[in-house]
Amino acid sequence: MRQPEATKATILKRSGELFNTHGYKATSISDITTATGLTKGAIYRHFKNKDHLEKEALMNLSQVMFEQIRKRIKDQPTASLKLKSLFGYFETYISKPPVKGGCPLLNVSTEVDDAHPILRKQAIVILDILRDAIIKILENGMRYKQLKFNLQKEYYASIIIAMLEGAIMMSKLRGNNNDIKMTIRHLEKLVDELEA
Repeated sequence: MRQPEATKATILKRSGELFNTHGYKATSISDITTATGLTKGAIYRHFKNKDHLEKEALMNLSQVMFEQIRKRIKDQPTASLKLKSLFGYFETYISKPPVKGGCPLLNVSTEVDDAHPILRKQAIVILDILRDAIIKILENGMRYKQLKFNLQKEYYASIIIAMLEGAIMMSKLRGNNNDIKMTIRHLEKLVDELEA
């Protein structure tokens, strides 16, 4: 990796950790310069403004998450095992968060509103990527007769994401894995019922 690319990667990693742990609004460029050891000029050489940095850092965090999910599910032979592997990934969020601060989608979604339309749009992109991945698993499961034919795939994808993200929030708030574990047991039973 060349020096400018390495510098940009460092900025994205460190600023992403700060945004994901302290919040996007609460993290200042001064916080980022302290964390990276770089000047404001060095940061602005790679990013037009703080909004641009926030958007890129969020995408970088989500790429880490999606790559870990992909590795976890790719070798699973059936749709139900892929879904259960996905659930297992989310179960580790409290004890072993894949990125510092926990789920980037959950963290950013609790912070963005009409006052931050750029970050909100990016959060929706990440949500849609996750939803589309679950829909694809369901479609393949139906195509290969692993799951019941004609499932309402958009419905199940929304339910799965809402339950996982809600359970992560509850577990983080309580400081234990009880809520995510109960939710995953429920989702695993649901997937068992969807099998052909």
